[in-house]
Amino acid sequence: MGLNWIEGATNRLLYCVTFMCSFLPKFFIHIETKYEDNNGSNGNIFDSEAKDIERDVCFIDIAYDEIPERYYKDSEDLRYFKSEKTQRGMLKEGWREHQKPIMCSYKLVTVKFEVWGLQTRVEQFVHKVIRDVLMIGHRQAFAWVDEWYDMTMDDVRKYEKNMHEQTNIKVWFDQPSTNSPSMDEIQSDDNAST
Repeated sequence: MGLNWIEGATNRLLYCVTFMCSFLPKFFIHIETKYEDNNGSNGNIFDSEAKDIERDVCFIDIAYDEIPERYYKDSEDLRYFKSEKTQRGMLKEGWREHQKPIMCSYKLVTVKFEVWGLQTRVEQFVHKVIRDVLMIGHRQAFAWVDEWYDMTMDDVRKYEKNMHEQTNIKVWFDQPSTNSPSMDEIQSDDNAST
């Protein structure tokens, strides 16, 4: 038996909400994202949304925080990476104070697992996993800048469509089933979802 999820997102310029709800009635994840042109200095970016909620603030340094060894790649080590197209990098100690341009991705992550005896442990584990995913994703966004820097919005949309199709194919074929769908069924399903 697998864990099934419903995932959704709204995405507006400089603001995004992602939520994931499982079919377990007391488990959900909600991630709010806001972007600002600063180095993470806005400590009140989410105050209007959640004044009464206790929060732990976690700063992620994409260059110097440790990542799990299995995810480390020399080509994505931002202490040694330098973009050929933008000339940004290598990120030296204290880079957040002097790097220009700079933008901060603020995340407000809420995890709820309301099951007595497991709540704290599961919520802490999910927060750690999300932190690792975000750190690795943001490291890659910086390290892959030469691949996306010159993309137009049309290029981005084509890339998104291609990734959507590839993901659908992977999901279809990774499911344990004796009746694998044909390519026509996958494309038909893909066309219905767009």
